[in-house]
Amino acid sequence: MLKSHGPQSAAATATMPHPAHGGKFPEGTIALLQSNSLSMLVQRDLERMILAGELNAGAKLNEAAIAAMLGVSRGPVREAFRSLEESGLVRLEKNRGVFVRRVSLEEADEIYELRAALDEFAGRRVAQKAAPADVRELRTLVERMDKAAARDELDAYYLANLQFHDRLVELAGNAKLLATYRRLVNELHLYRRASLAQAGALPDSTREHHDIVEKIAGGQAAAAGRALYDHVMGSRERMHRAHATPATTPKPARASPRRRP
Repeated sequence: MLKSHGPQSAAATATMPHPAHGGKFPEGTIALLQSNSLSMLVQRDLERMILAGELNAGAKLNEAAIAAMLGVSRGPVREAFRSLEESGLVRLEKNRGVFVRRVSLEEADEIYELRAALDEFAGRRVAQKAAPADVRELRTLVERMDKAAARDELDAYYLANLQFHDRLVELAGNAKLLATYRRLVNELHLYRRASLAQAGALPDSTREHHDIVEKIAGGQAAAAGRALYDHVMGSRERMHRAHATPATTPKPARASPRRRP
């Protein structure tokens, strides 16, 4: 078992058997190890497995078993668990262990509502400040979704969809917004994937993405924000259809009673 984090051990680790990759880590892993800590590599690999559904929601993650599978010591795995908890993908339970996070339908409902508000804000900001190169980048990601939808490749579509929204929020230029958004996306990933798997969902989704980009390209801040809000709430409705439950209309916040002077 490898305990050193130096370049030599990194190269050795990159050739350790890994069932998810046919016995090897992906190409470029050695370069990645040279610029990132071993715990970061473990975190990214576990994150990929969770998002791909290879590690199911509610599954218990055994530190020793994962360390053996990846050919690393238990320290980097422990550090990766902590980072994954911060990102919303796992939960650490005292005296019980680490579990892939399971989000209830009720909690997912609330997350969708919050994400819709954040996306609306991001859409407004990006429409006000996006450079032509930014718009081209967003269009390229939408074109990638178009191709995946035409081939009915859900995995490729889902990845491009994640990249599109992440890049859009990144372009808003607010680090706190981006960090909050990424955590919410991690918590929703299983529901988003299931909603996109429904018949007819991909064409509807691609049309909505094209509309969003065109409004951003035209500098229509309010319209871009509203298009993103509607897009997210449409995803929420698809989630409920996938689970055969009615989507409730978000209740407006009640104003607190005013105190007399």
